[in-house]
Amino acid sequence: MTQSILELRHLQTLLVLAETGTVSAAANRLYLTQSALSHQIKQLEAHYGTSLFERKSRPLRLSPAGQRLHSLAESVLKLVREGERDVARIAQGSAGQLRIAVECHTCFDWLMPAMDRFREHWPEIDLDLVSGFHPDPLDLLGDNRADLVVVSEPQPRRGIAVHPLFRFEIVGLVSRQHPLASRPCLEPGDFAEETLISYPVPEDMLDIVRKLLKPAGIEPKRRNAELTVAILQLVASRRGIAALPNWTVQSYVERDYVLAKPIGQQGLWGELYAGTTEAAAGSAFMLDFLDIVRTTSFRNLPGLRPVPAG
Repeated sequence: MTQSILELRHLQTLLVLAETGTVSAAANRLYLTQSALSHQIKQLEAHYGTSLFERKSRPLRLSPAGQRLHSLAESVLKLVREGERDVARIAQGSAGQLRIAVECHTCFDWLMPAMDRFREHWPEIDLDLVSGFHPDPLDLLGDNRADLVVVSEPQPRRGIAVHPLFRFEIVGLVSRQHPLASRPCLEPGDFAEETLISYPVPEDMLDIVRKLLKPAGIEPKRRNAELTVAILQLVASRRGIAALPNWTVQSYVERDYVLAKPIGQQGLWGELYAGTTEAAAGSAFMLDFLDIVRTTSFRNLPGLRPVPAG
């Protein structure tokens, strides 16, 4: 009987490759080099004597053999995670809480699918959102008012562990009738005489201001709105322009409600991180929640990229 070389890492690679459709995207998601990922697949194909993917297809398509291993991966990894959760409950007990604070306290819809999935995994954990605006969300961890905070640019702090979640593009949003509508992209100077419509947070918490406008010495007028749809309504009415994550506005852009423009030649990118105390970082349910957030976000939100290592 031939000895199997299948490992959990191989199964995870198959799942991510099938989901992303390209070797480069899968390698980024798994924090591997493309050559290392390709080596894994070639090793499996050599062992089984058959191809697992149709190489000339874009995106990659699983061969019949690949489909069977993909089905195995879904079943096995699900059982492994369930078993690990059960062992964690036995070892750590079932009681616990997970209070979550989000830096942009009015835009957390993206987190809801992950929270729903987490409740399925850990029904005994008390899961809650910390309401209100907090100028320094990491302080909530030290004051024991939150167990996890989602922030865009965490500063190193003693006793705090930072967990990368994902990277996303921030796009400029203008009315279809705006003079900037014909531009291929927006530059810092385009914001100078405009009203910047944004969520009601301080300027240093806005990527567009911190990363682009402030270094260029540009201070546009500001108008705040609590909800994404309210910001887009103001943009569509030519009350100003906005800069928001691509995944928050894609459905409106697809309906031509507003126009989305890259910001700068290379685009403007933001990142999200989770912060926890170092003591809580290793708990089984915290690790599972972080994994669910990443997996669910990459599956549901368009255009995400992994946060670069280091």
